[in-house]
Amino acid sequence: MIKHDVIVLTTGCTAIAAGKAGLLTPECAKVYAGPGLAEVCETVGIPPVLHMGSCVDNSRILLAATEVVKAGGLGNDISDLPVAGSAPEWMSEKAISIGHYFVTAGVYTVFGGSLPVTGSPIFQNHLFNELEGIYGGMWDMEEDHIKHAHKMIAHIDKKRKALGIDKARERVLMSMEDRRELEAA
Repeated sequence: MIKHDVIVLTTGCTAIAAGKAGLLTPECAKVYAGPGLAEVCETVGIPPVLHMGSCVDNSRILLAATEVVKAGGLGNDISDLPVAGSAPEWMSEKAISIGHYFVTAGVYTVFGGSLPVTGSPIFQNHLFNELEGIYGGMWDMEEDHIKHAHKMIAHIDKKRKALGIDKARERVLMSMEDRRELEAA
């Protein structure tokens, strides 16, 4: 994900694996991140993977997304943002609850393996297709971790394109005086 210029916000067990791999340090961005993400990480002094707490602290990620919509001017809803959720190796039904929270908040969410609620074709269609029309988010499944990541990247790229942020632009540095004028307007 980070190689494709996607910052990763993680919780729970995934954060432990990311920490062991050194991905929670700012220095690793130069080695593992794509050029755009590496530049952002270096400028701000953050790692490409941000640890947000235990697995039940996922609401912090949605709060961050909400702030991006409120303060950042990207879209009108979380479902407009270039974000995706993932439960690559879920271990309990708690992951389904957390994932459904993300889906109903407007986040495309990929589950590793299968959901134990996919026995009914009608209900499966509701989860994987109809929820997007209602909430803006939807479920997807993919066991292969590379395909899993590429599904998320494809979704993120689609949302970036819809927002017009899919191409590099010339950076404009602003003085504090110019910023204050923007805020006053």
